[in-house]
Amino acid sequence: MKVRIALYGALREADPRGYLELDVPPGSTIAQLRELLAAHVREHAPAVNAGLVRISAFANAEEILHGHRDVPEGQELAVLPPVSGG
Repeated sequence: MKVRIALYGALREADPRGYLELDVPPGSTIAQLRELLAAHVREHAPAVNAGLVRISAFANAEEILHGHRDVPEGQELAVLPPVSGG
C-alpha cells in the first residue's frame, strides 16, 4: 500500500513537495515504516541526516503512533522531528 508522509523540520528538505509517498507491505508497523523512510532519505536525500528519522515521532491526525502500531491505511501520516529551542 502507498503511504503519504508529511515532512516537518529538517526532514522537510528531503523532498521539495514537503511530503513523500512510500510503498509499504500491507500489515507493516510504524517501526518498519521508520526503517523504510530512513533508507529512502539515505538514498534520495543524502544531505539530510537519516538518523533524524530514528528519533522522530510518527503521527496521524489524531495521535502519535508508536512503533508497534500498524501503519493505518488511507491516512496521511506526519513525521515530527524533535524540537529544541529557548
